[in-house]
Amino acid sequence: MKRRDLLKLSAGLVCVSSFPFGWLRAAEGKKIKVLYYTQSAGFRHGPVTRKDGQLAFSEKVLTELGQQHGYEVVCTQDGGVFDGDLDQYAAIALYTSGNLTQAKENPMSPKGKQRFLDWVAAGGGVIGFHSATDTFRTPKDKIDPYIEMIGGEFISHGAQQKAKMRVACPKFPGADKLGKEFELLEEWYALYKFAKDLHVILVQETEGMKGQMYERPPYPATWARMHGKGRVFYTSLGHREDIWTNKEYFHPLVLGALAWTTKQADADVTPNIDQVTPKANQLTR
Repeated sequence: MKRRDLLKLSAGLVCVSSFPFGWLRAAEGKKIKVLYYTQSAGFRHGPVTRKDGQLAFSEKVLTELGQQHGYEVVCTQDGGVFDGDLDQYAAIALYTSGNLTQAKENPMSPKGKQRFLDWVAAGGGVIGFHSATDTFRTPKDKIDPYIEMIGGEFISHGAQQKAKMRVACPKFPGADKLGKEFELLEEWYALYKFAKDLHVILVQETEGMKGQMYERPPYPATWARMHGKGRVFYTSLGHREDIWTNKEYFHPLVLGALAWTTKQADADVTPNIDQVTPKANQLTR
């Protein structure tokens, strides 16, 4: 992988007083390195579209949050990174789509995909944004090992609209800042193939939503789960650029995900999908 293919900005030294909500445990002066991979082999979303060789919108936002809160965020769209040293990263964030091994430019190798999955199972942290569930999709009766890891798969979405998120786990880092529920204008994903061990953080409330794909009981929209020894977090949020600049709901969620996946904070992620979304896999009302 060529050096110019890897765009990065480094955060300053970590200190307890700078980290959000007092979660940080790392020794003062230790940097926490996070890889942000934004390749698209399917639909390329606006927040991960680069122009004139500059970082994409979401890459800039995540990098700036890192600078403010003690992370060194490394941004790349080169799948060759997964053939390199993954152990240097405390977590890997994904805003991806499609079969990444078939990307037109700088694809992930099949070996790199397996190395990534093995790295997660051995204790790595993963943060999936929006179309991370629209990655390595498989036929309805099958499930890709990547989908097993991320915890669910994209089906479709309707028109952008205001819809409600219900906070199912207010004790997860960052979720305590969100209240009991909130409403946003967003492109809402319909999802299925949920892992049985999901710890649901946010629930997609479907009542009143427009679109046949939402004519179903409430289902998980943001969750955490353990994959072997690895910590996996996913949120369907992130389609719109104004979501990425939302300091009231999105930033606390992202910072909590960073804290938990990099093991700076713990959380009880006992599976609760059957309790908070008992009809999650029922696709019609």
